[in-house]
Amino acid sequence: MEIGIVGLGRMGAGMARRLARGGVRVICYDQVQKALDETNIDGVENLAALCARLGGERVIVLSLPAGDAVEDTIRNLLPLTSSGDTIVDCGNSYYRDSMRRALALSQQGLRYIDAGVSGGIHGLENGYCLMLGGTPKSIEIFEPFARLLAADPERGWLHCGPAGAGHYAKMIHNGIEYGMMQSLAEGFALLAARSELDIDVPRLAETWRHGSVVRSWLLDLCAGILQDGNLQEIAPVVADSGEGRWTALESIELGVPAPAITAALMNRFSSQGRSDYARRLLAMMRARFGGHATEKTRPG
Repeated sequence: MEIGIVGLGRMGAGMARRLARGGVRVICYDQVQKALDETNIDGVENLAALCARLGGERVIVLSLPAGDAVEDTIRNLLPLTSSGDTIVDCGNSYYRDSMRRALALSQQGLRYIDAGVSGGIHGLENGYCLMLGGTPKSIEIFEPFARLLAADPERGWLHCGPAGAGHYAKMIHNGIEYGMMQSLAEGFALLAARSELDIDVPRLAETWRHGSVVRSWLLDLCAGILQDGNLQEIAPVVADSGEGRWTALESIELGVPAPAITAALMNRFSSQGRSDYARRLLAMMRARFGGHATEKTRPG
């Protein structure tokens, strides 16, 4: 078994190592990161060398940021690939882009799989959860690799449906994640605010990990952060990577209410300072009604 991987960020590097430890010969290319120090992994200097090192009907995994990086890499791969080769996009691409790419590549005899991947930096040791979109034949070709990557070779991956289904499933997965993270953060903030009850919040988080109905991997992460106790050093700014926005737009398009996910997304926007204009305007309106405007306490 052999496979090509383009992109050696945290996810790509972890997937490469996990496959190599499963006995797969992995050929890797990254514009910045060079070869990984791992048996069965070889680094090459460009896409042409990667394709040349792979034989037969090649399987090439892209672990790249959504958007231009994926578009450019696929465009550069086209003259280097042959009919029957399979390109697997393991990034968080927009599902409509995946549908378009699958159609375009099929017209050139290439197979395309949109792979939603969850597991992050812990996937190397614990395995990944894979949500796959593509034709049955494409999935059949990728299945041996999916079984090695997955947390459970039988239940840790799923052929979700045709092209776009894998990234659609991952998009909704990440929208749910937004809501869960927001709920945990708000709950622990409320616990910490009622100081007169003297609740040991880190110990309570650890207690909830054992038998509570809210136990989860996200709670595990939260408990670890609270144990470290260094929240004061962290800027209260939460990034959004795009999937939450797409999920909210999908909710509007389908007419399916998703208030918790949308509220979590709005809270992230607010943390990025996007509420500042409205808050200043509200403060001034309140002052005009006889209240007091608060002096500016931070730049911008």
